[in-house]
Amino acid sequence: MSENLDTVTLKISRHCSRVGDEASVSGKSIERCRARQGSKLAKSSSIESIGHPSTPILTRRAGVRTWIELDARAAGRNVLAFRRLIGPRVKLWAVVKSNAYGHGLFAFTPLAAELGVDGFCVDSLVEAKALRRAGIRQSILVLGHTLPERFPEAVAGHIALTASNFETLEELARAPAAPEFHLKFDTGMRRQGFFPSDTPRLLRRLKARPALRPRLTGLYTHFAAANDLDDPGFTQAQMREFLRTTAQFARAGYGHLLRHAAATGGTMLGPQYHLDAVRIGIGLYGLWPSPRLARQFQGKLQLEPVLAWRAVVSEVKWLAPGDAVGYDLTERVPERTKMAVVPIGYWHGFPRALSGIGEVLLHGRRARVLGRVSMDLISIAPAGRARPGDIVTLIGRDRGATIGADESAQRAGTIHYEFLTRLNPLMERVVV
Repeated sequence: MSENLDTVTLKISRHCSRVGDEASVSGKSIERCRARQGSKLAKSSSIESIGHPSTPILTRRAGVRTWIELDARAAGRNVLAFRRLIGPRVKLWAVVKSNAYGHGLFAFTPLAAELGVDGFCVDSLVEAKALRRAGIRQSILVLGHTLPERFPEAVAGHIALTASNFETLEELARAPAAPEFHLKFDTGMRRQGFFPSDTPRLLRRLKARPALRPRLTGLYTHFAAANDLDDPGFTQAQMREFLRTTAQFARAGYGHLLRHAAATGGTMLGPQYHLDAVRIGIGLYGLWPSPRLARQFQGKLQLEPVLAWRAVVSEVKWLAPGDAVGYDLTERVPERTKMAVVPIGYWHGFPRALSGIGEVLLHGRRARVLGRVSMDLISIAPAGRARPGDIVTLIGRDRGATIGADESAQRAGTIHYEFLTRLNPLMERVVV
């Protein structure tokens, strides 16, 4: 059972001071969090020790051309918002797969741990082991497929795996020491998972392999379309299938297993989907699963984006009328035009699809991308003054203006999930 809500609030208050009805993270608490992150990650800052490309975690920007800022106060308020939504008896697991949705696995996860989440979900054992080496002690569940030869590493790291097919179950049974695992059921997503109709056969297999019984600790499913309060029909059908399955397990003596089904969208749809734990990904980062849910929860649930992406202007010049900008001469300026160069490109995660149409912020004003987005450079047309060293905001707020990841993703013809997870993991992360 999770801690009661008072205890959770006190834990978050290590980072949050109460102001009216909102929470804001105190400066001293942020400094403590930064110091802990820095000391832990300084010990594991190489590719070999982390098992992942090294991502420097900074507490201030120094000597870098582009960087990502993580707002600790926003993260704290998002955690508290979901704690209030799910209540004291439901566990809150943070989904930090895919480099914590681009926020930085080794930057965001320690922050979420300090804010009191109950556990973490990752895609791979590589991510899980890296978090253990970085000092993460909470429960970790690997959602993706794990090769049998790596089972001993999961055992050594006290990491739970996912079994979603009979072949994996047999490999677990053959392992000299099986890791903890959860069974995943496909109730409608049509990706990973046993079908609910497999349950009788599955229970027979488990009965024939008694050594697996104490290693099975959870049952879960994943919703395919939990993104609209007004159209929950498919999610309700999935939930009915899953509850029938968990009831069969309970009748077979597995009533103690952790049951979880809801990600961010499902958690918002209602308490009937919360069960024993929820897996919150995009919502913890302050973003909505869908525009519909954002509209439907307006005024009821406030989420604050955690991530901002910034860069410096590297040079400024004037173009003559008729000058073409960038590769393939795709854009010519009709008049004398000021142009600023920003040293980021599609290698950093700024999509080439934003060529000629993307916008950034400079001094709180929008500036359009001129010509092609290059691998490491973009050119922009500033609306006002621009000098080398000025800070450009690619995602986030600047002097009251905002460019969100969802807006830029829509311009690029994709979704904010993809936009964020493509942010280069080698870019420095700064906790602010």
